[in-house]
Amino acid sequence: MLRAKVNQLDAILFTHEHNDHIIGLDDVRPFNFRQKKDMIVYATPAVERALLKRFDYVFESNPYPGAPRVRIVSIDASPFHIGETAIQPISFLHGKVPVLGFRLGNITYITDMKTISDEEKQKLEGTDTLIVNALHHTTHHSHLNVEEALAFIAEIGPRQAYLTHVSHRMGLYKEMNPQLPPGVDLAYDGLVVQGLL
Repeated sequence: MLRAKVNQLDAILFTHEHNDHIIGLDDVRPFNFRQKKDMIVYATPAVERALLKRFDYVFESNPYPGAPRVRIVSIDASPFHIGETAIQPISFLHGKVPVLGFRLGNITYITDMKTISDEEKQKLEGTDTLIVNALHHTTHHSHLNVEEALAFIAEIGPRQAYLTHVSHRMGLYKEMNPQLPPGVDLAYDGLVVQGLL
């Protein structure tokens, strides 16, 4: 956030309850101080239960001074809005764990996917930019590998796709990225994607 010079954060969308996707909740405190309001967090009931358990000190009736100020809004696969922005949740499975991806205008973000139904794929029709997980090159029980991710991207047909949630086993960007098809790139720290909403 500091490196990207993010000065305003309107809300947080949680995909699922695994630690690598929720454990940064404490870091909303600077935005609480700067924006002088609670951070709105959108989460399924399963994610909400995990947040209440792992961050119990945040949700106490009388939290200690300096604790993050967070207000949870419960969501499911139904569309909703954050301000003027329409959000379409996309449901899929991470092994056996239900996960939500999100479509915001012409951009769709999907992480930790292994399987998705044809019905949910329909929500991706017309996506201009697709961000999807590709853990590494070999088969994994709960993540897409590169081959599976590229097949999924070809099926959806976005103008541009980025592979995210990559393992150190993927290989270096400068070695791997030239091997990808046109319109597909590895995402990287500091990548800026603009003009998609």
